[in-house]
Amino acid sequence: MDQSHSPESANQTINPASNRPAELAALAKLFLKLGTIGFGGPAAHIALFEDEVVRRRRWLTRDEFLDLLGAVNLIPGPNSTEMAIHIGHRRAGWPGLLVAGTCFILPATLIVAAIAWSYVRFGALPQVEGLFYGVKPVIIAVVLQALWGLGRSALKSTSLVWLALAAAALSFAGVNELLVLFGSGLWVALGRVANRPPAAGGPVSLPGLGFALPLAVTTGGVAVAKLSFGLWPMFLFFLKVGSVLFGSGYVLLAFLRADLVERWQWLSEAQLLDAIAIGQFTPGPLFTTATFIGYLLGGAPGAIVATIGIFLPAFVFVAISGPLIPRLRRSPVAGAVLDGVNVGSLALMAVVTLHLGVAALVDWPTIGLAVAAAILLIHFRINSAWLVLGGAVAGTLIQGF
Repeated sequence: MDQSHSPESANQTINPASNRPAELAALAKLFLKLGTIGFGGPAAHIALFEDEVVRRRRWLTRDEFLDLLGAVNLIPGPNSTEMAIHIGHRRAGWPGLLVAGTCFILPATLIVAAIAWSYVRFGALPQVEGLFYGVKPVIIAVVLQALWGLGRSALKSTSLVWLALAAAALSFAGVNELLVLFGSGLWVALGRVANRPPAAGGPVSLPGLGFALPLAVTTGGVAVAKLSFGLWPMFLFFLKVGSVLFGSGYVLLAFLRADLVERWQWLSEAQLLDAIAIGQFTPGPLFTTATFIGYLLGGAPGAIVATIGIFLPAFVFVAISGPLIPRLRRSPVAGAVLDGVNVGSLALMAVVTLHLGVAALVDWPTIGLAVAAAILLIHFRINSAWLVLGGAVAGTLIQGF
């Protein structure tokens, strides 16, 4: 019998309270390990989760795992982190939700914080400059490869291709990234509703998405005016990002550049690229880039505030969306909104990649590194973490001569 449908494995997803301490310890041990070895981005994280939770431990059936995977794609935030939170909740209730999510995030947070401390103290040394000189063009190649793969999945029709071009043009024109994202979702939803026969069951309620949109609007105002640096404005900014970011974690680039570099000028373009490189190079969620930026701007308190701000919405959305998963998955309107939001995300990614490419590809060696990384990614499917490490070594050697 296929274990994914066996009653024994299904029963293991519900555990009595008497086993709770043991279950929490098992969750902590597993997700601390996964957070430490989880290189390669969300897709690699999900594959590790499936191997450990479904095949090895049989905590979830394959169908249950797929249900959770579909759910995390319907809410904003880092998908792999939200998957860990969902698994923890299924295994050990609300305490499990907190333990699994925190333990998956913690290793990368500590690693990134240590690197940030070293960067602040030694960042001006030629050796460190050479390291990032080689890493930056590799990051551009990694983002382009992700953009290509996501585009093949998201741009499912000619109308969505035109929407992506329009969203990119709006982003170039300086339209706020939140308006681009939710405007794209609303446009596709309205078009699909207009071409769909009325449902016999009446209007469709989208409470999960309805929660995200008001939060995006209310927190989006933080990004309008230029602000002096402070822990509270930084917390609100990262709370906004964690609350509205759909699609790949690479869309994070667009939000960081729009506010922290262009509007508020808290970071330089070079510092942003360094922060993204650290997030890509280290294991765990790419969102730990916020830890690095928080440390650069506000030391250890800034790192803590930024990390809590960007990851807190993931815990909230998983807690709220869990009971709503069946309704959201059946809703054609929710699917249309997400189609549009994903297209808008791709447009933002394309625009910000162009800007960052100008800053990273400064001479022939950096161009060569970017091309080599792209070839290795596309044709040989080399893990991006190894490419980033190779770029760091190459950059150090080039700058040493």
